[in-house]
Amino acid sequence: MFRTLLLLLLTVSFAHAETDKTADSIKETLVQNYEQLIGPVDQVNKSPIPGLYEVVTGDHIFYTDKRAQYLIDGQMFDLKGRKNITEARARKLFAVDFASLPFDLAVKKVKGDGSRKMAYFTDPNCGYCKKLEEELKSVDNVTLYLFFYPIFDGSAEKVQGVWCSNDKVKAWDDLMLNGVQPAAAKCEVPTAKVMELGRKLKVNGTPALIFANGVINPGYMPAANLNKALDDNNKK
Repeated sequence: MFRTLLLLLLTVSFAHAETDKTADSIKETLVQNYEQLIGPVDQVNKSPIPGLYEVVTGDHIFYTDKRAQYLIDGQMFDLKGRKNITEARARKLFAVDFASLPFDLAVKKVKGDGSRKMAYFTDPNCGYCKKLEEELKSVDNVTLYLFFYPIFDGSAEKVQGVWCSNDKVKAWDDLMLNGVQPAAAKCEVPTAKVMELGRKLKVNGTPALIFANGVINPGYMPAANLNKALDDNNKK
């Protein structure tokens, strides 16, 4: 469904509003007067629409006019190119440092030459996570880092069984692809640290895919899309 281009949520005004402002001065005005309403302002940039500026606050994108008189919250679309500009910008602006991820908290799975890389948050009781594993059967030459993120009831016990197995990869594949429950086992499981990492990265659901360039894709992708994303997002 096509969403409304821009939804006007809040009107702000200030002295000398009739004067055009540069991105820097717009930022200064917002920081001084409106951070209490919209949060800390990290960046103000020109948008593709003349006279409209992108306002980046934490993990959100707003828009404002060149006079900083209006604050707009919503999605910007390029209709000709059939692209969601806001979403594309968000993925770049809020990308994570892939190399700095704590891979010691993940299960590593190498397929083929392992040249492409992807990390993902997953839950053993998540239907779309199981669909993702089915699609990954058709994806080769990739190194996968699985962060177990048990947010569904009963998932923590399954995660513990997999993590405490002698062969974590096999135990996970047996569970997700064949429905074979892991044997009950006791060991130290880094679930609390993974949950903390997920909250820090604002992972609100599973699966959540993180590509080598730090772009986060919230949700399942079919094999063809995965292969393309892996190719595109592993480019230097």
